[in-house]
Amino acid sequence: MTKPKTPDKQKTIRTKRPSQRPAPSEVNSVEAMNPLPLEDGKARETEGERIQKVLAHAGLASRREIETWIESGEVLLNGNPAKLGDRWKEGDQLMLRGRPVNVEKRVNQATRVLLYHKPTGEIVTRRDPEGRPTVFVQLPRLEIGRWINIGRLDINTQGLLLVTNNGELANRLMHPSRQIEREYAVRVLGQVSEDMLERLKQGVELEDGPAHFNAIAEAGGEGSNHWYHVTLSEGRNRIVRRLWESQNIAVSRLIRIRFGNIVLPPHIKARTYTELLPEQRDSLLVSVGLAPEAPPRKPVRTRSSDGRWRDK
Repeated sequence: MTKPKTPDKQKTIRTKRPSQRPAPSEVNSVEAMNPLPLEDGKARETEGERIQKVLAHAGLASRREIETWIESGEVLLNGNPAKLGDRWKEGDQLMLRGRPVNVEKRVNQATRVLLYHKPTGEIVTRRDPEGRPTVFVQLPRLEIGRWINIGRLDINTQGLLLVTNNGELANRLMHPSRQIEREYAVRVLGQVSEDMLERLKQGVELEDGPAHFNAIAEAGGEGSNHWYHVTLSEGRNRIVRRLWESQNIAVSRLIRIRFGNIVLPPHIKARTYTELLPEQRDSLLVSVGLAPEAPPRKPVRTRSSDGRWRDK
């Protein structure tokens, strides 16, 4: 059986301290750290930023999850229950479930993105009532914020899973309007005809609406076990499996090998991860309309009166 090829290697980064953004003293405000302009073009100093956007960027959760917290009354703005559409300005007090949130400190953290090779058998959730292993157990611990998964892979699917500490980045990458392409290597059981492949590219009706593959390419295999590479621009639940099942073809193995322009390197084994390099992270930020982040400030070495060198 021929296994699908995976892209070239990239540098693996193990648990390192995250790069730091410029010290707060070097900027005039939180907004200068990572400008997020308002849709109406008004000055942010006056209007502020939507609460769900601020908390997402602070790494508390994705924007959609935060919106549910607001609707259920778990977020307070200056002591009052926050509403969808409320805006946070520098100096405002936010509380989540009775605990104050230091927005400035959280927003000043550098955005990090990890590429994790999820194996089959792990689930993409923080806690599982059935006690099954979760992907978050394998990730390094964050001092501030938490890892937020960018999309999901079901328990029987392996491959590339991106996680970040920037909830606004996660929200934008997951939003259907972005039409970010995903690529999967899929092994199917059964005889696949040209008519089937054409239908899968043209579109078929599923229980939750029409769906199709953008492209299908053969990737080897013998007999009834055959590999294909398929691409599509949505992330509905089990969408790849359901498309093949609509043609009475069973999927025996499924591996996500690309998300947008991020590919799964062959040297990243299952249950291991790599951190995107700053230029890769910034490319991802820019691709969804967010500002690239400033490089870490280089310390200035000065000599004190006692003759010792110090970093400022």
